[in-house]
Amino acid sequence: MIDILLSGCNGKMGRVITAAVAERDDCRIVAGIDKNTAQEAGFPVFESPEDVTVKADVIIDFSNPSAVLPLLGYACDHTIPAVIATTGLSDEQIGALKQAAERIPIFFSANMSLGVNLLLELSKMAARVLGPSFDIEIVEMHHNQKLDAPSGTALMLADGIAEEFDHPMRYEYDRHAKRCKRDRNEIGIHAVRGGTIVGEHQVLFAGHDELITLSHSARSKEIFATGSINAAIYLHGKPAGLYCMADLVEGK
Repeated sequence: MIDILLSGCNGKMGRVITAAVAERDDCRIVAGIDKNTAQEAGFPVFESPEDVTVKADVIIDFSNPSAVLPLLGYACDHTIPAVIATTGLSDEQIGALKQAAERIPIFFSANMSLGVNLLLELSKMAARVLGPSFDIEIVEMHHNQKLDAPSGTALMLADGIAEEFDHPMRYEYDRHAKRCKRDRNEIGIHAVRGGTIVGEHQVLFAGHDELITLSHSARSKEIFATGSINAAIYLHGKPAGLYCMADLVEGK
């Protein structure tokens, strides 16, 4: 039985993870961290990492970017592996995450869905096959409560695709003020916010007289919860290092 410390336990994703863990017999949540310290799920909830008094085997973080650095400090001080699933991290925070991975196992992915990570691999393959003769656009759609735009997943897709080219690719987020032709060396990224959309991502490869569209549609938050729990189970017992969904899928 693996004991989980859940950061952001009283948020929307935290509640979904709590419900998903309750259906499993290979792990349990022994404590949570949240500014809202209501104890509604039968485990103690602490306001900050330094207040935690319960021992855990692994941390799952679905909180807020502002909470990541203190959490990484706590994880390093107590040598606890951490699954960081919070999106919208700054370059400084990602740098701190990589530094922490030199001391403890860190699992980091902009999206915990297996399907989205398959979309990433298919998009990279398409970029290799189609080459620079196809224009690339990424469209992401999320609910109207999402704070960051574009989504971390859209940027993950763009980064993966850009790595397939032997020249720098520029990300274009807004064209309304531009009066010029599209640059071949750019990837367009567009964000839509509305209603209760869980998460939709499309990668468009537009060539001469043909359009190829790769897409993924998330129908519930449960797929992200399942991915983060599986990542926590996978991370337990691993040596220090930075791990991602590809490692989990390939069983490295």
